[in-house]
Amino acid sequence: MNMQTEIRLTGSGGQGLILGGIILAEAAILDGKNAIQSQSYGPEARGGASKAEVIISIEEIDYPKVEKADLLLSLTQIACDKYINTLKENGILVVDSTIRLPENLPFNVIQIPILNTAAEEVKKPMVANIVAIGAIQAITNAVSKESLEKSVLKRVPAGTENLNKAALLAGYNLINA
Repeated sequence: MNMQTEIRLTGSGGQGLILGGIILAEAAILDGKNAIQSQSYGPEARGGASKAEVIISIEEIDYPKVEKADLLLSLTQIACDKYINTLKENGILVVDSTIRLPENLPFNVIQIPILNTAAEEVKKPMVANIVAIGAIQAITNAVSKESLEKSVLKRVPAGTENLNKAALLAGYNLINA
């Protein structure tokens, strides 16, 4: 990990990306790093574009907003189209495999079946956010697996711990397959 990693999670309202951002930030803090998390919703919240931002740093964080992200996650075409220009050149673009992308992007593109994995493998579409943060952990190593799992288990509804552990594992496996 660089001194500072700036992550932007985008998709539609209701996909749990705000929670995903909170979990990533909390995991970073458990790892003894500094982290800032912020979010915004489109005007139509559920179904509209939503984004969460997380800055993880081993140093003090000077500015609390992500300007150009090191990693951009997009779970919907609308979010990808809206936020793709907010990614640093040579940044990492992580998109669901349903998203259509232009050719020759100046990014490292990782196209993986996040939504399908949540729906088909884990059998719960609502855990796509946890699958996604598992994949982000495997890509960036910005937080440790141990802290990420602790943070997930602390934040998810009681009774869904095993489901969410399975979703996290499925996310790691999308990258480390």
